[in-house]
Amino acid sequence: MGCEQRSDISETLYIAKRKMKAFIHGLVYYACRIFPIDQQKVVMWTFEGGGGYGCSPKYIAEEILKNNRAGKTNYKIVWLLNDIDKEFPREIKKVKNTAWSRAYQLSTAGVWISNTRTFYGARKRKKQCYIQTWHATICIKPIGKYRGDLFPKMAYLVSAYDSKLIDYVLSGSTWCDYMYREGLIYDGTIIKTGTPRCDVLFNQRDEKYQQMRREYGLPNDVKIMLYAPTFRGGSQNKNRSVNTEETTVDFAALINALEKRFGGRWYIFLRLHPQLAAKMQGVRVRQISERLIDVSQRPDMNEIIAGADAFLTDYSSAIFESAMIELPGFIYADDLEEYVADRGDLFFDMYKLPFPVALNNDELIGNIINFDAEKYKEALSSFMDEVGIFEDGKASERVMELIMKENIDYSENF
Repeated sequence: MGCEQRSDISETLYIAKRKMKAFIHGLVYYACRIFPIDQQKVVMWTFEGGGGYGCSPKYIAEEILKNNRAGKTNYKIVWLLNDIDKEFPREIKKVKNTAWSRAYQLSTAGVWISNTRTFYGARKRKKQCYIQTWHATICIKPIGKYRGDLFPKMAYLVSAYDSKLIDYVLSGSTWCDYMYREGLIYDGTIIKTGTPRCDVLFNQRDEKYQQMRREYGLPNDVKIMLYAPTFRGGSQNKNRSVNTEETTVDFAALINALEKRFGGRWYIFLRLHPQLAAKMQGVRVRQISERLIDVSQRPDMNEIIAGADAFLTDYSSAIFESAMIELPGFIYADDLEEYVADRGDLFFDMYKLPFPVALNNDELIGNIINFDAEKYKEALSSFMDEVGIFEDGKASERVMELIMKENIDYSENF
């Protein structure tokens, strides 16, 4: 028996196992239908329960809590968590993400809000609303059908199943309006609210700038580059895995280059993807320095972006969000060919993006030293127009209106 045939059999068995598990979980949802729906209850989760208080659900929750505190609403927020020791506002009820508790909470909530797929086998009832915020705006790496033959069958089944449950997908750009159809395998309603997690970039830049330095014991005048490498691995053909390969950035040289080009004293904040953060101990860096600070356990990427002065990544969509406040952005893709072979063709030609691309440390240092701020801003403006970004810091308010009154019409740009 050939390797390919053994792989096909393994995949078939894995899919059968997942389907059976989803069927059994579905029965639990049906059992929970003896309980009434509470239209004032909103259930949220991030990264399939593995995330914390972050991403777009956080900023929607903040808007709900603001309205509750003002006496305008009386919503109850429940957050599904794999680790209930994570820190949350006291008004939010943390619930352990188990099959039974998840089925009960989702079956009895008026609204579901997530930034990733819901749980395979979940059953939604009539008069419930599921809002999908997704966890990326403009993307570099392909998702969904855009991965072509590299999109696992199980991933397709999970995506298609989830999309049938969704009532609304939030969008912050014309590009996303079109991409989500194939990317999320979704033919439902897409609403132009903007992206809630981007609100902090427009509304709290000064506040977060001071907060990041205060919380990490840094002087107010230091500069911060956020380095956010993206997710590796996670094929749904087999058991999911997270790679913890060596980080090859030469941080000492990087800091020296930043100080030479931009002046001031620089620190690097390292933030791994939430699915990598749990395995932080497995990640090695070439130089450990007092000016390299691990912020991987912070659940909210965008508040760090709001407090940063520059951004570095390989393939993370967050670089486009840092561009919304015109942070100098740089791409370090030392495994570009390998990544494309594993993930599929990227959405964009990397060299046509506004961000300087480096395949090794020497190129990265050169890109920083030779950074042209004026040309960069011109390239950013042109790119933002091309993809039709329409963020303005009011996305959470619009989602709040949607929760309160589902027939709000966002079919036209605001």
